Amino acid sequence: MSDAKTSNPIEITEPSSLNEQAAVALVIVGALVAVADRRVSPVERDEVIRFIRDRRLAPHISDERLSAMFDELAERLEEPDFANVVIDTLRPVSNLPLSSHLMELSERVAAADEDVHPHEVQAIKLLRLLTLVLPRAKPIVPNAAGAELQAALKEQA
Repeated sequence: MSDAKTSNPIEITEPSSLNEQAAVALVIVGALVAVADRRVSPVERDEVIRFIRDRRLAPHISDERLSAMFDELAERLEEPDFANVVIDTLRPVSNLPLSSHLMELSERVAAADEDVHPHEVQAIKLLRLLTLVLPRAKPIVPNAAGAELQAALKEQA
């Protein structure tokens, strides 16, 4: 078993890619709800993949990779610091219009096995709260003009 405090279970191949980070955020939401009742069902993983595919939210990631992401995150979410993992995964995409997708996905995963457990309801409430209160990610502008823009934004704040 890996050290929960130092391991990063999902390798983001393009760290600056919001598409990649959004895909991981979607998967972690589904995994969180799936593990909430302590019984991860294959139908819950399939629902996450189907949801992402139907909405074309991560066309660059294969079903096999999404499935592996789900399994890795579901295992990681069984560790004591699961809340930090969820927050750290959602924070980079907190300024994207993903919250409606995240909430819809969480509800669909809860219903996927035809048994909505009270802990799944609690997980959905937690996710709803997180999507409302997470600090918005700051824009990263890599060039010199971007540095000037960052300075101007700081002065306005």
